[in-house]
Amino acid sequence: MLSSLLAISWEPQIHGIVVVLIAVTVLMGSVYLILGTNLGARLGILIALAGLFGWMLVMSSIWWVYGIGLKGREPTWKPAAPISIIRDGTYLNRAGVLDAPIRVSSGATPTEVAQTVEKQLEVEKWVRLDDANPRRGQAAASADDIIQNKAKEFAAGEYLTLSVYDRGGERTPKINKTLDFIAFFHAPHYALVEFAPLLPQRSEPGRAPAKPVIDNSQPHRYLVMVRDLGSRRQPAMFISLGSGLIFGILCLLLHRRDRYVLANATGELNSAKV
Repeated sequence: MLSSLLAISWEPQIHGIVVVLIAVTVLMGSVYLILGTNLGARLGILIALAGLFGWMLVMSSIWWVYGIGLKGREPTWKPAAPISIIRDGTYLNRAGVLDAPIRVSSGATPTEVAQTVEKQLEVEKWVRLDDANPRRGQAAASADDIIQNKAKEFAAGEYLTLSVYDRGGERTPKINKTLDFIAFFHAPHYALVEFAPLLPQRSEPGRAPAKPVIDNSQPHRYLVMVRDLGSRRQPAMFISLGSGLIFGILCLLLHRRDRYVLANATGELNSAKV
């Protein structure tokens, strides 16, 4: 019947929007119809709206706490500014990644430079993430997107991710190491991804891909990323605060009306003279 009356069966999006609008209108209208016939038009609309925004307050509060429902931007890794890719480990201190300069001999190979950089990173409290750590996988996946698509440093299969280092991201204030439910402030969180170019491999039809071999004649590259915490709970927060404000105003109006009704019933406003 809906298709024949509105003639929109050929447009699924409009059809879906109209169905949702009709369903919401019927649901809220039926509740208001029952309340309006029993309590009156004005009191019925106040109670119906108070119930609606009270339910929205409870729902959005649950969304806010658990980070579900209507969500904003998800946390992700982004290239650090102003320098994100360092093409030689000896320049890490100039990019602000390390405090101390990397000192190597004039004839040091790229592998020796990488080993020296690794020791200095450990000295300056950069934590190397284990290969089984989920955070390493997330950082490496974000680094692949930056290297291949944004920076266009290498294409897929032309490099190998070697290590992922992590530093920062502490939450404050903390009561102790376990009670951190009020730690709303975060220090900047950085990740350093070490990757190296590979030797070109010849692919032959019908044979398995050759094992990647690092090109030891080229220096290792380093990608610096900073954590963007996103705004996952922001929409739920705004809905919760807005619904709470409207719910409070409606409850105040209902309370005010009850006081007037009580005053009229007891004769305090219109006292008759005998």
